[in-house]
Amino acid sequence: MSSAFSLFVIIGTLGSLVVFTLLLLMNRKVSNPGQTTGHEYDGIEEYDNPLPAWWFWGFLLSIVFALGYLIYYPGLGNFKGLSGWTSAGQLAQQQADADERFGPIFAQYRAIPVEELATVPAALRMGQRLFATNCAQCHGSAGTGSYGFPNLTDGEWQWGKSVEQVQATLQNGRVAVMPAWAGVLDAYGIRDVTEYVMQLSGRDAIAEQALAGQTQFNQLCAACHGADGKGQPMLGAPDLTNDRWLYGGSREQISDVLRNGRNGRMPGFSDRLDEDRIHILNAYVRSLSSQ
Repeated sequence: MSSAFSLFVIIGTLGSLVVFTLLLLMNRKVSNPGQTTGHEYDGIEEYDNPLPAWWFWGFLLSIVFALGYLIYYPGLGNFKGLSGWTSAGQLAQQQADADERFGPIFAQYRAIPVEELATVPAALRMGQRLFATNCAQCHGSAGTGSYGFPNLTDGEWQWGKSVEQVQATLQNGRVAVMPAWAGVLDAYGIRDVTEYVMQLSGRDAIAEQALAGQTQFNQLCAACHGADGKGQPMLGAPDLTNDRWLYGGSREQISDVLRNGRNGRMPGFSDRLDEDRIHILNAYVRSLSSQ
């Protein structure tokens, strides 16, 4: 924080403690002990008595404790405190303690192949906690995904399902780009390609429009999705021949994707999780698709 704001915090904090102390001392003695102050409400009179000793000294000790706390720990603006404590330092120490405690366990699991690790209950419990912390916000606590976020339980692996491919996804993330074709296709072109995509997935489609859409699909879409529409994991292009639709499979939703495109981003976790933890997470994600 700035020096001016730091000074404001220091003056405000210490000034408050001084005011509290003065109020205590000013109310320590009274003018007419044992006499009423003249205030009465509902038949109850207020006596002009001093503060109870235990209350007075307890409050005074709390002020002394506050001063000691502010000297030892950071709390007065930019003053760092005599202890040198910081929340970042405490977090780093806790992480180091956790690594020392659990590191051997992670290393033990690192030596087990992912396919085999996906059947080890203890490792899956660890993977579930890692998933809940890092992945559930998008994919859901059960990994079933939602609109725009892949379902990890259906066996559909947009970027490939090999151990190496999933490992790369977890470590480096993925960026998927579906271009918008509104500037290339007119309303009829969008309609025709939509019908062809509907036909690819085995649903009822208007044959004449689907035939026209096939030509445009081959020109604009086949480079990524393949001539047969089965997609290419290397490019993250989804299979259009099944009923698994990341952004919905209705005519209106398919048309919207063609018209406006989509930009999906899966963050990488190499800066947050080491290879041992990603190895366990890989096994847990793999176990979800076998449930």
